[in-house]
Amino acid sequence: MTRWAPLAVVLLAACGEKTLPPRTIAGADPARGLAVIERVGCAACHAIPGVDWPRGRAGPSLDGFGASPLIAGRLPNRPDLLTAWLLDPPSLAPGTAMPPSAISEAEARDVAAYLYTLDDR
Repeated sequence: MTRWAPLAVVLLAACGEKTLPPRTIAGADPARGLAVIERVGCAACHAIPGVDWPRGRAGPSLDGFGASPLIAGRLPNRPDLLTAWLLDPPSLAPGTAMPPSAISEAEARDVAAYLYTLDDR
């Protein structure tokens, strides 16, 4: 064992599970968000915990979304960006397959609040 081995163990441990606080959105309601998700049919493209049918496969599964560091693999997973993404994904990522939605900003905030409950940590 080299003299650097203890340092390597400490550095590797630091890369392990992070204990980040759950993301919250003031005034948003996850239960209303789930109702919006069901009403507008997000599960036609995504597998979404809490939605039994349909279980879409065109988009990624949203299981564990609350623990994800990125939105769509490219944007920091922050409440303001997630709300904007839910309203108009192509404005943030031209060429994305996810279309703009016909929900209000308040509904997008509720949907974001629900997505942040999907934390499998």
